[in-house]
Amino acid sequence: MSTATLPHHRGTEFLGHPKGLYVCFLTEMWERFSFYGMKALLLLYLVKYHLFTDDNGYNLVGAYGGLVYATPVIGGLLADRWLGMRKAVVFGGILLVLGHLGMAIEGHPATSVNGTVVRDTHALQVFYFSLALIILGVGFLKPNISTIVGKLYGDNDPRRESGFTLFYAGINLGGTFSGILCGWLGETYGWGWGFGAAGIGMLAGLANFLYGQKYLLGHAEPPDPARLRARVFGPLTREHLIYLASIAGLVVIWGLIQAHSLFLAIIPGWFEPSPVLLGMHLIGICLLGGILWFMFARCTKTEREQMFVVLAFIAFCLVFFTIYEQTYGSWVLFSDRVMNHRALGAEWSASELTSLGSFFILALAPIFAWLWPRLERAGWNPSKPAKSGYGLILAGVAFLVLVWSARHPEANGLTSIGWFVFAYFVLEVGEMLLSPIGLSAVTELSVPRVTSLMMGGWFLGTSYSEVLAAALGKLSSIEIPEGGTLDVADALAKYDALFVFSAKIGIGSGILVLLLTPLIKRWMHGVR
Repeated sequence: MSTATLPHHRGTEFLGHPKGLYVCFLTEMWERFSFYGMKALLLLYLVKYHLFTDDNGYNLVGAYGGLVYATPVIGGLLADRWLGMRKAVVFGGILLVLGHLGMAIEGHPATSVNGTVVRDTHALQVFYFSLALIILGVGFLKPNISTIVGKLYGDNDPRRESGFTLFYAGINLGGTFSGILCGWLGETYGWGWGFGAAGIGMLAGLANFLYGQKYLLGHAEPPDPARLRARVFGPLTREHLIYLASIAGLVVIWGLIQAHSLFLAIIPGWFEPSPVLLGMHLIGICLLGGILWFMFARCTKTEREQMFVVLAFIAFCLVFFTIYEQTYGSWVLFSDRVMNHRALGAEWSASELTSLGSFFILALAPIFAWLWPRLERAGWNPSKPAKSGYGLILAGVAFLVLVWSARHPEANGLTSIGWFVFAYFVLEVGEMLLSPIGLSAVTELSVPRVTSLMMGGWFLGTSYSEVLAAALGKLSSIEIPEGGTLDVADALAKYDALFVFSAKIGIGSGILVLLLTPLIKRWMHGVR
């Protein structure tokens, strides 16, 4: 019997969706609470507490972001081949708990003496190791929790897109409260309080998944349990070796994350990729080569064309998140340095304002979950590639809003928080058109045997976007001399140039996607 024709059982569903969706919803909600809570503070923590320069702050954020979204390629492959998604999520959750709690150890603040910065090197090593734990944990958890959601629905189940939209709301429910709570704690009582709150959130997410794993109904188990339990090295099973190899990889990541520069100056004027980028390139080449081999050696013509469409959605994702991830880079420093912070009778810090993105997604999610099925019945539902094109265009328009803000400051020379909020709203409408739809397309169009691997490819695209977002952010880097003050007019001019360039990227790529939409639709072979 096809999975599309399996009957729905009252005991396995809640509010029209499988109960497993809500297990994944809550797990991802808490995981994203911890992830975004930490990320809201990260760049500010580096430049304000450890006195990193803007360039080095962007570099470290970019290196971290690149690695944190590259490791899902490996985590997805290990889950597909041996571990199964449930075990991968549990292992990743444990690593994340340890990593986020480790971030709470902040050490002593850096000081500047006669132009020389003195930092707490021991605390920084703990910080780097904690980042490595988070990077590896995300690698195991992130691609597999999303893939589980896709497997809970049968072929051509009309609830799939709505399910992913609700799942995406879980991500942003966590993100909404994380920036406000962790940002407030971190900037009010100390950075360790904010990072510690993120760790407690991740612990809640792991506990939820362990309690609710029975509702996954066997969809996330190892593909061959006997092979996973087989002894391959003395008393050690294949599963043991996977965990041990992962710990060895943790040490490698610990070393990589300490390379602050995304590019290394080998000789004056000649730049080479850092170890982080070289590692990403190696993963990317291996992944793309393996996918292309599979497509041409193991796929039918229809499957091959659908897989090309998946690669196209990954490319759309890369461009969109190159723009979007500036919300945790240039947007954070823009709002911290050159913007009025008072609204609704309160002062809003830059870290707290990172919650705006998740807040708007949360508000928009039920609207879009209601909208798509009704547009489908009326025959007006845009295709997946068309939605992606519109999403990219709106991302560009969001930056034009910030350009207007920078060119029309208020009486005190600072920009208005109202325009900043509106820019976030436009950006998040674009995200709702692109990201959950793209996630759904990856699970729906990928050949089932490599779905988790293709989901890893989606996150590898995101990893490159993190690096590119950091590189773009450096175009607006501002170095304030010791004892000096910020030149607001000069800073606004730098942010203006960056935002105009980013707007051109979003709008131009969106128009190109719309022009390619008829071809992409043909290669989707009837998948809406």
